[in-house]
Amino acid sequence: MMDWTDRHCRFFHRLLSPHARLYTEMVTAAALVHGDRLHLLEHNQQEHPVALQLGGSVPADLAQAARYGAEAGYDEINLNVGCPSDRVQSGRFGACLMLEPALVADCVRSMREAVALPVTVKCRIGVDDQDSEAGLHEFTQRMLDAGVQVLVVHARKAWLNGLSPKENREVPPLDYDRVYRLKQAFPELSVIINGGISSVDAVLAHLQHVDGVMLGRSVYQHPWILAELEQCLWGSSVPSRIEVLRQMRPYIEAELARGGKLKHVVRHVLGLFHGQPGARSFRRVLSEGSHLEDAGWALVDQAIAALGPATREAASTPVQHEFKAVLHHGG
Repeated sequence: MMDWTDRHCRFFHRLLSPHARLYTEMVTAAALVHGDRLHLLEHNQQEHPVALQLGGSVPADLAQAARYGAEAGYDEINLNVGCPSDRVQSGRFGACLMLEPALVADCVRSMREAVALPVTVKCRIGVDDQDSEAGLHEFTQRMLDAGVQVLVVHARKAWLNGLSPKENREVPPLDYDRVYRLKQAFPELSVIINGGISSVDAVLAHLQHVDGVMLGRSVYQHPWILAELEQCLWGSSVPSRIEVLRQMRPYIEAELARGGKLKHVVRHVLGLFHGQPGARSFRRVLSEGSHLEDAGWALVDQAIAALGPATREAASTPVQHEFKAVLHHGG
């Protein structure tokens, strides 16, 4: 989720779901080793549990980046070998590394030797012409041998030549059954499924076959699904949409006091009222006004007022949702 999520987004999502495990956007190991790691690793203590997602292919750099992540207080280190973007490939990390499983295993071993935290891997079901179930199983076995206990699998293969990153999220067909079969073949491995999952009922259906579900762009665009899942999976009492938004006020005002800009925080809440009457007006007020130098909490109040009285009343009611099934989920 490079260029999408950040610490502000994670703080907002944590208000919607106290139990979900949050992930950072992918950070390159080289950036942490040679760049401004204090800025790159900054996060709020309320984000936990939160995983640091790394990209890279140099075992020593990844080990050092993992140490920095552990020192910063992250709960997990995740190595992303599933991202298909051109800039990722040019740096020899991301999905192209699935073609070098021995190197990925070396990276994982170096990271595990460097930190006591769980080291996990996110991958695709294949890359380019590497589209056999045997190839995925070989990769998985190498990860197990390297000490990986959790594998996050995006249920599409990646085309590294000829498709854009956006097309790689839409064009290669999803193959959830392959991920299910992977779990059956490696029952000792915690398998988390990812890709094209956009509803509570879909999450519940997947949890019949795998150990967890990772949500990306769907939950960014429609964040209220997190609140519904929180209630469904953990039985938690979740505040209303408006109450969640108002819980952001101290955070926003603290960010403004330290020189931050309102636009950097509120861009992540634009989808909070998705599907509700007045949602477009809410987004318009924030989008048009948050870039102004003096923009502050008063603009958020204006956006809430733009929802209209009926929506404000409905959005002041705690989450209520009828589910097809309620499953116990250990996280």
